[in-house]
This record gives sequence, structure tokens and C-alpha cells, in this order.
Amino acid sequence: MIRSGISMVARQVQVRSLTSGKDLPVPRLHDAKRKDVEDILQPTFPKVPVTVTGDEAAEIGGRPAEHTEERTVRIFRAAREATQAPWGNTKAWRIEFDNRQRWENPLMGWSSSGDPLSNLSMNLKFASKEDAIEFCEKNRWPYEIEKEHERKILPKNYGSNFAWSKKTRVSTK
Repeated sequence: MIRSGISMVARQVQVRSLTSGKDLPVPRLHDAKRKDVEDILQPTFPKVPVTVTGDEAAEIGGRPAEHTEERTVRIFRAAREATQAPWGNTKAWRIEFDNRQRWENPLMGWSSSGDPLSNLSMNLKFASKEDAIEFCEKNRWPYEIEKEHERKILPKNYGSNFAWSKKTRVSTK
């Protein structure tokens, strides 16, 4: 039924493109038949929930085995950058994959890789170490956990010279 409607519209477009002027056929709106939604849509089937375990989810994903079992993931908490940046970006746990072969494009000089997971580590952040471990186990990636960096708070040397609680203040008189 839909095909006949499409072919009729295609014929009308073809006739319009081949003719010009007053002899164009004009479709009449009162000739159109009103269709129900059920006539247009296919019958729907009831949706049944399917429970999938973590092991089955990795198999359904469709990733090749070379990107699943052979990868080693490093779970770490990022250290503070060497610049004068604050401690803001060091709270989240991250994962990073081992490096694969890269090559340089001879025409443009761009660095290329055949590794689809190479850019994944930049965007994955986890609230806790346990979340990162669970994610790696769900995807069947062997992982290594780095020791967390301890934040060392050192006393301010110059500011302590002017503290009121210390007896280091000397009168100027």
C-alpha cells in the first residue's frame, strides 16, 4: 500500500518535470484517503526485560579479543601538575591503557595509531578506586593499581615569620 503511494507520487513528480504551464495535474485533497496509525505502523510486540551479567555484557559488546584480554590497564589518581595549578584535578581516579604501536603519517606528519582504545583514558574518571576496578573487571581488562599520592602540606616559611603566636617578632624601637 505504501509502495503504491510512493510510485504514484513519483509519477506525479515525473509528469511535472516533463510538462510546464497550465496542463499540470493538480492533486485533489478531497480524494485522499485517511489512514489509521495502525495501517502505517507495524504491529508492536511486548518488551521483555533481559538480565545480563557482567561477563555476558563483555561478550555482547562486539570488541575483538585483541582489544579485550591483551590490554593492561593502569588505575591511578593523577598527581598535581608541575605548574602552579591547584589540587583540583587530582581527586578523581583514572584508568590508562598500555601504549600500542604508533606511526607518523608521511604526508601530514600526524601521529597515527591502529588502537581504538588509545583515547579512552583521557575521558574516563571514577569517583573511587573500587569503581575503576569494577569497570575493568566488567570489561575483562587486567589491571594494576598505583599507590595513591600523599598530599604533603608544608608550613609556610615566610608567613611564619610574622605570626603573632611566635616569639620571633622583634620590636623596631
